[in-house]
Amino acid sequence: MSDITKKEKIEAAAFRQLIEHLRENTNVQNIDLMNLAGFCRNCLSKWYLSASKDLGEEISYEQAREIIYKMPYSEWKEKFQK
Repeated sequence: MSDITKKEKIEAAAFRQLIEHLRENTNVQNIDLMNLAGFCRNCLSKWYLSASKDLGEEISYEQAREIIYKMPYSEWKEKFQK
């Protein structure tokens, strides 16, 4: 395995762990993330969308959000947004 492949696998695993952490901690609101870290789940959705388009995959912003939130955004808002 090349160093680049290994690095990409490590980065992908870290990204998956970050996403899972955010999914498990629904009490942390997006506005809190934005204020403290300068990004939120919606930012991650936009970055996911951009990366997928760079690799030739055509998905919508809503599809990217559903991947990050693990449910439709409207459902997440109803359940968890304060």
